[in-house]
Amino acid sequence: MSKKYNISVEATLEVIGGKWKCVILCHLTHGKLRTSDLKRHMPNITQKMLTQQLRELEEDGIVNRISYNQVPPKVEYELSEYGQSLRTILDSLCAWGERHIIREYGDKFAVLEDNVLNHKDLEDQPDGIEQL
Repeated sequence: MSKKYNISVEATLEVIGGKWKCVILCHLTHGKLRTSDLKRHMPNITQKMLTQQLRELEEDGIVNRISYNQVPPKVEYELSEYGQSLRTILDSLCAWGERHIIREYGDKFAVLEDNVLNHKDLEDQPDGIEQL
């Protein structure tokens, strides 16, 4: 293997970096979702980008693609066991982002879309994440 990283966070970002992967993963922490569900939760992502990101996450072993043999075809995505290991990272990123929004804008709901991921209270965040 000729791949070299300067620091280990580069390896993390290589797998979950970019605009959409963490958002997809955060939605999948709530359970299995179909592509159409993810698209509905993320209206600003194109279908092409969503498909590409899901394929990359599947190739990296972060998500499982479950294909049901039925008509019409049904496909769901879920976090793999390996993907589940990202939960604390994702929770920490969400908590920090929420605190940053509050710090910058005061009211988080003034700038956050109304969706299921934005209704967690700060008190529900993992230990070790301090208020700004």
